[in-house]
Amino acid sequence: MHNTHPQFIVLLGPPGAGKGTQAERLSGALAIPTISTGEMLRQEGRSGSLLGAQIQTLLDAGHLVSDELIQKVVAQRLAQPDCRQGCILDGFPRTATQARFLDQLLAKMGFGAPIVFDLAIAPEELVARLSLRRQCPLCDRTFQVLPGAIETCPHDGASLVPRPDDAPETIRRRLRIYADHTSEIVRFYQNRGYHRINASQPADHVTSKVLGILGNAPAGTNGLKRPVPASQHLSALSPVAH
Repeated sequence: MHNTHPQFIVLLGPPGAGKGTQAERLSGALAIPTISTGEMLRQEGRSGSLLGAQIQTLLDAGHLVSDELIQKVVAQRLAQPDCRQGCILDGFPRTATQARFLDQLLAKMGFGAPIVFDLAIAPEELVARLSLRRQCPLCDRTFQVLPGAIETCPHDGASLVPRPDDAPETIRRRLRIYADHTSEIVRFYQNRGYHRINASQPADHVTSKVLGILGNAPAGTNGLKRPVPASQHLSALSPVAH
C-alpha cells in the first residue's frame, strides 16, 4: 500500500504504548521511512561530522541534546531523498518549540503540517504490559513474553532478561515524567491534525484505525501481514528509548 501524496506523521505516546510497533507497520504500509530521534542522534554521532562530534560528546556525558542540535539533525534527515513522500517521526517533536520548528521546516520544503497520532493507554495497563517485557543481552531486541513462554531469544538463543527500567515503580515514574513533558505539545497540536488513539486495543486494530484516518484503508482493514499468534508465546516489540 503506497501513499499518493507526501504524509508526515508524528507519533506521540508514553513508553510502552506501541509507537515502535506502529511505526514499523505504518512504514511498511505507506512506503515511507520511520525516523527515530534517538537512532538519528546515534547515527550522526558515529558519522564523523562536526555536528556528530558535538552530539557524541553530549551523549557520552549523559547530557540532553539541545533543541538546536536535534533540529539540525532532523532538518538534515528530512532533506534526504527517501523522505520526499513523507516519513514517520517517533520521538520528535517533544516540545512546542520543536513542533513550531517542524511546521516551519515542512513549510520551507513545500509541505503542510504533520498529522499527529497520540497513542493513549491507561497507566496501570502500561505497567502490566511493560512488566512482561524481556530483553536479549546479546542483540538488545525487546520482547513481550506471555505466561508460560520459553524466555529465549528467537534470533540468537540467549536467555532473555528483565529490563532494569521496567520495574513497576520505575515505569510509573517514567509515565509521570512523560505526562509532565508532553502536555505542552498536546496543547500545541490539539486543535489541528491531532488524533487520540486508544492504544490498549490489539496492535492491528490500532494500525487499522490510523490508516483509516489517513485515508489509505477502510476502517477494519490494514493490508498488512497478520501478527504472530499468541499461541507462539513470544512477540517482538520495538525497543523503547524514550
